[in-house]
Amino acid sequence: MKATPTLVAGIIDNLRRVFQVVNEQSKRAEHETGLTGPQLWAIKIIAESAPIKVSDLARKMYLHPATVVGIIDRLETRGFVERTRSTKDRRVVEITLTDQGKEVVAQSPEVAQGLLVKGLEVLPDKKLAHIFDGLEQLVKILGAQEIPPQLILSQEVNLPRTRKK
Repeated sequence: MKATPTLVAGIIDNLRRVFQVVNEQSKRAEHETGLTGPQLWAIKIIAESAPIKVSDLARKMYLHPATVVGIIDRLETRGFVERTRSTKDRRVVEITLTDQGKEVVAQSPEVAQGLLVKGLEVLPDKKLAHIFDGLEQLVKILGAQEIPPQLILSQEVNLPRTRKK
């Protein structure tokens, strides 16, 4: 079955819309807060779930823990989050927002990545599988299967850190 020009045009237009929304929201977030989309998304999740472990934050963001550690490092350096030992288990480090971090969250716009995750998580598995298959096909068309997945409009790559030998 050959794709019709109308279907192809619709797919291309919808991709343009997705990129446009992600780009506009990321630029707005960075302009208003000085944070990248992934950094702002992280502090929004921390605000909802604090105190939170890095592993739990990574799971909620669908990122590798090593990627999240880098984001947390930058947020901690800027004074938005702090790490503390759990009072229940001293081996566990928990992340919370500082007052400065809470201020940023209260004044910040929505984050495209967060909207995507929230929207996808409520879909039935059958619809998720269709979306997955369609996006996987687009990746193959572009020959991008081997490209490491970079966070949206960020230099961060979502791969586990490799250990130095």
